[in-house]
Amino acid sequence: MDLPELLALYDLEERIKAEWPGTVREVTDLVVRHRPVQSGDHRDNGFIAYSRLDKETADRAIGEQIDYFKALGLKVGWKLYEHDQPADLSVRLLAHGFKAAEPESIMALDLHEAPAALLEPVVVDVRRIHDPDELRVVQQVEEAVWGEDHSGLVAYLRDTLVQHPHKLSIYCALQDDEPASVAWLFIDDARPFASLWGGSTLPQHRKRGFYTALLAVRLQEAVQRGARFLTIDASPMSRPIAQRFGFRQITTACDYDWEPLS
Repeated sequence: MDLPELLALYDLEERIKAEWPGTVREVTDLVVRHRPVQSGDHRDNGFIAYSRLDKETADRAIGEQIDYFKALGLKVGWKLYEHDQPADLSVRLLAHGFKAAEPESIMALDLHEAPAALLEPVVVDVRRIHDPDELRVVQQVEEAVWGEDHSGLVAYLRDTLVQHPHKLSIYCALQDDEPASVAWLFIDDARPFASLWGGSTLPQHRKRGFYTALLAVRLQEAVQRGARFLTIDASPMSRPIAQRFGFRQITTACDYDWEPLS
């Protein structure tokens, strides 16, 4: 599949049609947005997944989304892809008070072309987390790696694991029975894309194959369950590893966040 065709399929399946656990998908004439099923400490924001904008409609649409989510008492996340229109949409978002995060590389691997190295048996001690109470190890690793509170993320993972266990697979790689790296896979058997998330390794355990082991375990599950493509929103740290295993960059994206002034 050539790159433009793959990007068009990604937009359709992962941005326009996709439904995510714990959210309600809403389609307007200008955007596809998601809001929490119910608000809570770990569900304090909605997000814009896709937009159909031009120079005449962009500012109105941005203002409408701010007003909509503000009325619900929610923050707003807007994931902007480099091919989204109008070309100055990033400038417009900033002018409306959104703050930009670091850009990410959106990468995809055709699982029909999965490298043999990722299909071999994994020799690292990797365990799947089925018990929600064991998610404390995910929080432990994530907070140690990133130096910030991840209780909201872990609460979301907990809810999803309980309510939609077939859509979320969480793995932990261990060294001497101690957690070294964590990662998870979102997969919907009705969709062609499965997506990689997490992939955080404690500094003292890096360059020992834990990240690759978790990549292999999740890739093998995606293959077994019939996914066609595996995607990752790759940071500068993970992008070289993904490229080494045949992932292609299909676009770049950047998260823009808005919240009321305190």
